[in-house]
Amino acid sequence: MNALVGVFSLLVALALSLMVTRVAALALMFTGLSRESAKFQARSAFTGVGYTTTEAETTVNHPVRRQIIMLLMLMGNVGVATVIATIMVSVSGTVGSTWQQKLLIAASLCGGLITLWFFFSSRWVERHMNRVIAWALKTFTDLDVRDYVALLELSGGYAVSEMIVEPQDWLANKPLMELRLSDEGILILGIRSPEGIFHGTPRGDDSIHAGDTLIVYGNIEDIEQLDRRRAGWSGDREHREAVVEQEELEQEDAEWREKEDSRESS
Repeated sequence: MNALVGVFSLLVALALSLMVTRVAALALMFTGLSRESAKFQARSAFTGVGYTTTEAETTVNHPVRRQIIMLLMLMGNVGVATVIATIMVSVSGTVGSTWQQKLLIAASLCGGLITLWFFFSSRWVERHMNRVIAWALKTFTDLDVRDYVALLELSGGYAVSEMIVEPQDWLANKPLMELRLSDEGILILGIRSPEGIFHGTPRGDDSIHAGDTLIVYGNIEDIEQLDRRRAGWSGDREHREAVVEQEELEQEDAEWREKEDSRESS
């Protein structure tokens, strides 16, 4: 019984740890970090790994990001201690148990870990969870008010953010005119090459390459989806779906404006 309690406590501690890093990663994204950079820095700070990279230095030198990292480090120390304690309880509880009880404990642990993996790796879960987290951050924090040092998060869910292009991304090795990102409601404000050369106000014939850092403007949720999009037919399909969704939003906005204008005129 003590072993099962330990296994349950371990799974709860892991779930809370994953939730904390998810919230912190989204908070870092609100300060302008790309999705992958935010996830990496959040997990690095929470686990206490402490990679000394230029990206980490940029994060620490930013006042809002530094506060997020400090809080993650503190919570990470508590989380690691909790996991170690629960593992010790689980191991000590198996002493003297029958093989059936040990099998039940092992099955419960494996089943719980698999459930957590599927839950936190699901895109559907991530998309809906990020909506809730974003609402909570905007409602209960002042990240968008304090962050004037780096990239500015704007109102209504729109933000200016960074995006690092990977070789397998849908964006890689394509000119801007072919991508038609503006049809999705996303604008490319600048392109920084791996060599550090910055190209502001890019034109349609400018191409995006792997390793480039894009400065993009759009809805933070749309930017996340674009960052996850991979090359191939699936990426083309997601692009078409995003274009249709944007057209529907524009149509709804036009109808709302028309109603407001008619109401004011009457």
